[in-house]
Amino acid sequence: MALVAEYIKNLEPYRPGKPIDDVKREFGLEKIVKLASNENPLGVSPLAIQAMIGSIHQINRYPDIASLLLRSKLAEMFDVGFDCIVTGHGSEAIMQTAVRTFLMNGDEVITAEGTFVGFYVMVKACGIKMNLVPLKDYRFDLKAIAASITPRTKMIYLVNPNSPTGTIYTTSEFEEFMKSVPPEVIVMVDEAYIEFVMDHPDFPDSMDYRFDNVITTRTFSKAYGLAGIRIGYGFAHPELIKQMHKVRLPFEPGIPSQAAGVAALTDKQFLDYYLNLNKCGKQFIYDVYDRLGIEYVNTEANFVMSIFDSEMRVNDITDKLLRKGVIVRALKPFLLPHCIRVTIGLPEENEIYADTLKSVL
Repeated sequence: MALVAEYIKNLEPYRPGKPIDDVKREFGLEKIVKLASNENPLGVSPLAIQAMIGSIHQINRYPDIASLLLRSKLAEMFDVGFDCIVTGHGSEAIMQTAVRTFLMNGDEVITAEGTFVGFYVMVKACGIKMNLVPLKDYRFDLKAIAASITPRTKMIYLVNPNSPTGTIYTTSEFEEFMKSVPPEVIVMVDEAYIEFVMDHPDFPDSMDYRFDNVITTRTFSKAYGLAGIRIGYGFAHPELIKQMHKVRLPFEPGIPSQAAGVAALTDKQFLDYYLNLNKCGKQFIYDVYDRLGIEYVNTEANFVMSIFDSEMRVNDITDKLLRKGVIVRALKPFLLPHCIRVTIGLPEENEIYADTLKSVL
């Protein structure tokens, strides 16, 4: 009798960017610049830190299973009903809950090649068939995805802005796409980088539409700098949320995470400062690539993807950068083996990256 299903045996696990301490030990380095995981290099909102510290004396108790304060704050901010919100350990937890809630044997999922690899792992780990549609000019091709829908399609996964390319699909593209989606097909829209693109005139904020079959997932890990405590949230029709609450892990997120989330949402000064810092850093990276003759994709997030002529070239560059203490992300796991993604860091980190990249090239 097989103890493990074949689809688990054949599963390639999600592999994050290399940890700082591992690189220090491996190469005997003191200074490391990590630009691989799209974290907020500025740190954490002081209000969020205070809230976490203030919550510590409560951690002998289980968290509020309903995330009452956090969901109430989100309901107020986004003008939605309390029963339209679910919380979890990062936006990945919301996605995982949706996959477990709505997919079953025989269902199929459609998404793009060259998007968040963690979602590939979630779906494959459940033995669900996944149909990958190629990107077009490094963007989600919504027309091709719509044309790929079959009677077995149960879920479509979109990422806007997309990771790792940094591109978006537009308002008109999304509206036309949704006309082609049957009401029984769930469209999961991953908006982990929503804060970086809110001012874009042609970005379709999925929350502006309130479709009954759309689940929106968002996170505090990127713009809010709370990656280390794992907290995210999702919006959907109350009936979808009701079913997801049956499946989600109880007592998530934890007490400090819920407190930090509420506080982070109130600290507009911290968020605005970081978004401006990121905008300046983005232009700096563009200028570096222009001077070095490196092809890149214009981004709407906190990272920039560059394009090279081969996987061999990418491996050579990323390995040499690593040995000099600069961690970036080679994108073979994202099905883009000829590309590199670099997180936009603090000004001094961007300078170190630029100088090191120049020496490596």
